[in-house]
Amino acid sequence: MTPTDVAPVDATRAEIGIVCSLPLEIGDFLGRCQRIKTYSGGPFKFVGGLYDGIRVAVVEAGTGPVRARRATLALLDAHRPAWIISTGFAGALQPELKIGNIVVANEIVGLQGEPLKIDVGMNSDPARGLHVGRTLTVDKMIRTIIEKQTLSAQTGAIAVDMESLAVATVCRETKTRFMAVRAISDDMSADLPPEVLSLVGETGAIRFGAVIGSLWKRPSSIKDMWRMREHAMDASEKLASFLDGIVVQLSRAIT
Repeated sequence: MTPTDVAPVDATRAEIGIVCSLPLEIGDFLGRCQRIKTYSGGPFKFVGGLYDGIRVAVVEAGTGPVRARRATLALLDAHRPAWIISTGFAGALQPELKIGNIVVANEIVGLQGEPLKIDVGMNSDPARGLHVGRTLTVDKMIRTIIEKQTLSAQTGAIAVDMESLAVATVCRETKTRFMAVRAISDDMSADLPPEVLSLVGETGAIRFGAVIGSLWKRPSSIKDMWRMREHAMDASEKLASFLDGIVVQLSRAIT
């Protein structure tokens, strides 16, 4: 075979596309990648790199289903990945789910409509912190235990996030293979502090003015924020470790 017989490599195409909301969610995983490149595509930040030789493209969507849908379409347009993973943090809706536990959705449901089923080919392993089941997507942060208990009873979901159903719907429309993998960053042991509702903007950026304001109004909130940061760091590390294996498995499944 001569050099001219070799098919050119499409450097823009990714094998695995990842949609997340916040840089903190995916930071630990990206730290394990090589040849990282960052660029902007419209309103979104993209990060590309190689994981174990597998080309990965990440889009940081910001929060909520509207931005998640737009970001997924932008990712598909730019990189045409064979697989898309919706990933990031989630809130537990069942008491057995703890900080850092991994949730893989085999169904995703909203507050209206039928569940979207996903064939993930794996089972729960609670002893190892892995839970497979129905997840819920909503358009606002769920802060209190009472809210979580109500949503769990209403939907049968084990965890809640703000983006996965929107990403899954785009993948169904475009016939793109899909998984939703989430790490629990807040469990059922305590309410999130009220300040959390104003700390993260729609784009995923931290509102430092809101942080300063909350410390001024309630100095003790610094303890709550520090605890949230520790939980988020734990969830990010556990998520990266799980994605290690998932990315390799999905790459092998590409035909």
